[in-house]
Amino acid sequence: MKLRTGVADPILWEIGASRIAFEIMDFGSHGMDRSKYRMDLNRGLFLQSQDCTVLYISLDELKENPSFILSAMRNILFSYLLAEKSAKITAERAYSRIERDLMRAAIRHHRVLRPADAARELELHTMTIIKYCRKLVDKGKFRPVARGSSQRIIYYEYIGTLQSPDLV
Repeated sequence: MKLRTGVADPILWEIGASRIAFEIMDFGSHGMDRSKYRMDLNRGLFLQSQDCTVLYISLDELKENPSFILSAMRNILFSYLLAEKSAKITAERAYSRIERDLMRAAIRHHRVLRPADAARELELHTMTIIKYCRKLVDKGKFRPVARGSSQRIIYYEYIGTLQSPDLV
């Protein structure tokens, strides 16, 4: 952050499609010079014309009462922070609800998941269960177990950890 005559350049924060500019203003930075005052206001108008929300913060208040500034910023930015957090959670969630239900069912049945039994338990079609089991095999959570000369897959074995955060 570069300081010029007691005023910091605005700090721009982009979150999703929103842009928020923080402008820290010092009382003495303008002095009696109306042109500096006008330039600061014009900068704020320019930022607003560029679809930025501009938050003005008093440097004196920031120094003397930082807890108030922090509290105000939390209240103002809460919805933005919440949106960012839920976007991260959604992006991080690599398993669908059905996949998580299948992993939990396999754990309940000693790491073994038979598609027909899981279909009855979860009230889904057997082919839907098989489709999601194949996805979990590709993701490294299940291992298909084949039996007999035809090597037909009889059941799937859960090979993930019992305390995996993916199950939540």
